[in-house]
This record gives sequence, structure tokens and C-alpha cells, in this order.
Amino acid sequence: MAILPILEVPDPRLKVISTPVTEFDDGLKKLVEDMFDTMYDAPGIGLAAIQVGVPKRILVIDLQEPTEHDHEHGEHCNHDDEVVRNPRIFINPEILDPSDEHSTYTEGCLSVPDQFAEVERPAAIRARWQDLDGKVHEEEMEGLMATCLQHEMDHLEGILFIDHLSRLKRQMVLKKLEKQRKTAA
Repeated sequence: MAILPILEVPDPRLKVISTPVTEFDDGLKKLVEDMFDTMYDAPGIGLAAIQVGVPKRILVIDLQEPTEHDHEHGEHCNHDDEVVRNPRIFINPEILDPSDEHSTYTEGCLSVPDQFAEVERPAAIRARWQDLDGKVHEEEMEGLMATCLQHEMDHLEGILFIDHLSRLKRQMVLKKLEKQRKTAA
């Protein structure tokens, strides 16, 4: 178990295009375990290997949905015992069939800390990926899972969510981030 440092903009490694995973070995399992530890610690709901400096096509996602009890009362808590963990691993993921219908979510990113913006993406996708043993899976996804998978897959191509924004909005986000860093320093 290790918490890895998360790369933040403007680190040029975030623009690297990740290469496919070809070896499904103990090193891969250890990296995935460390990625989950890092993501939960951050805290976040998705992490691409490139965000921890490894240019491989590996993603971990856990939407950490509130438990039914919390949902009924409209409460949102961040305590581990009050969310349902559903860790998902996506190795060499690809989108086969994006829907024509789009949805907009307010997205954030561990590599662009504490900054959020609305991004429009296909509302539903059919995805194919491999698991830790190299077995191939396919699944229809919609809602937050579809959005999160597309967001994380962008990282594999060197794309950040702010790259989907207009130049003006992207500059505003980066200026806010710079101001936040100066205030914290």
C-alpha cells in the first residue's frame, strides 16, 4: 500500500499519450492497488495511471455511492462506512459506441485540484476493457459512470477536462488554480 504523488497542471507528463498494457503481472497488480490507495486518499472517484506518472492505459474508478440510508434522507457524507465502495479496474479501455445524446456534468480532476467546470459528453457509451488477468469485458454505461470513464480515458490521450472548455473558461480555471496555490504557499 502506497500513496503516490499526483501530477498537477502544468506538469508536461499529463500530456503524454499512454501505451497499452501488455504484461498482466504482479507489478500491474501492485500499481493498481497503489492507485486505489492514492485515489481514496485524495479523495477522488477516478484516477488514470498517467496521473501518478505511469504512462500506461490503466484506470481505476469507484463512484463511492452513498448508502441507501443516506440517500433516503438526502444526506451526503464522506465517511467510509456510509458509502458503498465498488472499485472498478479498466485496462486498455476503449469506447465502442457513444450515444448521440449528450449530458453535461460538473467535472473536477485530481490533477486540477479544487477546480470544477461543466463538460458535455455522450450520455451513454458501450465500453470494452481488460481486467487484471487480461480478460476482456464489455458493458453499456450511462450517467456518472459513463462520464467518469470518458473523463479518465481522456487522460490516456493526454487530454484534461479543461481542454474541453473554451479558451476563456480554461484560462479562468487556470488563473483560479494559480491564485489558490499562491494563497496556500
